[in-house]
Amino acid sequence: MLRRRALSRRAVTTLIAATSAVLPLALPAGAAAAADRPYFYEAPKDLPANNGDVLRSEPAVFFLDPLKAVKSRASVTRIMYRSTDRAGKPIAVTGTVLTPRTVQYGPRPIIAFAPGTQGLADKCAPSRQLAEGTEYEALPIKKLLDQGYAVVVTDYQGLGTPGVHTYMNREAQGRAVLDSVRAAQRLDSADLPDAGPVAIYGYSQGGGAAASAAELARTYAPELKITGAVVGAPPADLDTVAESLDGSAYSAFFNYAFSGLAAGYRIDTDPYLNARGKRVTADLRDNQCTTQAIGAYPFLRSRSLTVDGRPLTERLKHAPWDTIMAEQRLGKRRPAVPVLLSHSVLDDVIPHRVGKELAADWCRLGATVKFSSNYLPTHIAAAAGTSAEGVPWLADRFAGKTAPSTC
Repeated sequence: MLRRRALSRRAVTTLIAATSAVLPLALPAGAAAAADRPYFYEAPKDLPANNGDVLRSEPAVFFLDPLKAVKSRASVTRIMYRSTDRAGKPIAVTGTVLTPRTVQYGPRPIIAFAPGTQGLADKCAPSRQLAEGTEYEALPIKKLLDQGYAVVVTDYQGLGTPGVHTYMNREAQGRAVLDSVRAAQRLDSADLPDAGPVAIYGYSQGGGAAASAAELARTYAPELKITGAVVGAPPADLDTVAESLDGSAYSAFFNYAFSGLAAGYRIDTDPYLNARGKRVTADLRDNQCTTQAIGAYPFLRSRSLTVDGRPLTERLKHAPWDTIMAEQRLGKRRPAVPVLLSHSVLDDVIPHRVGKELAADWCRLGATVKFSSNYLPTHIAAAAGTSAEGVPWLADRFAGKTAPSTC
């Protein structure tokens, strides 16, 4: 496996130059997140009774490029729906429902698309980036639409809506994904079947969210007719992933997780951080979407941000963080549906062994799992491998074919 520090500064510079054209510029450090939040994303005081109920909706668009020259032919609706946070509190979550403008013979399948790392700032919400042509997962979403599937993309808790995005919170992410399907089914304008076939798809953060949804579905959303889940490069063991990220080219993702887990468990991060740590954490929380964050803070070591000079990875081994990290572990619950788990041996963000161990854990629990390794270099490029294998795998599930297993 490639060491993530083997990615040179020149490589990071090349990456940023290649991708900065497709993402919005960051706000100045310290800019208030609420100032950039459209009214649609403000949660109402009173929420409806049931998870998945639609609070509001509005027409939207899906552009495939930042120049807005190529527009998807799908019918697109931005939604706000009810979900439940980690502690069981009702929350408002936003997302996007996309329906192909093609004739469908039989019930149209719905794909719950769990997005990968977007950032923590409200402007990074997929429902906003899809409309701006800056969503980096536009192509896999389009590929699913081209198959005739409806796609619903959640923004997760706190991404777009008030509050800090609970990045890497297992239960909150899984619930947001499952409730997005319920919302799509209940959205009258989408004209989707109330009890039609469903599948789950996600890569990276989305892989973790898809895995969580697959584990939670039996008890949290038993009425959904889920035929399978495509899980790409899931961060199933956050302790291992944290050690991999700290000081790497993708070190901003570690800071995202620190802020996101703290938000989900209502922990004040200030006592852990020195003045620089507070500035960096606030900037990443309020201003930086994924690609800007990689460019702004490559090779950042968490020890440079803490009051005592110890790396945050050390903090995670002690209370209350050790319990929090353990609660995010995937593989302790058997997915109720077949799973395709795809992971590159050359992943430079989430070690290949993390995905391999998750597949083994699920196999021991009696799940139907196909673990598929590839050799596409880098975490970013390997997303294409998950899509290439995942789309035909989903077609077989919707066709009622027996799911393959490597268990």
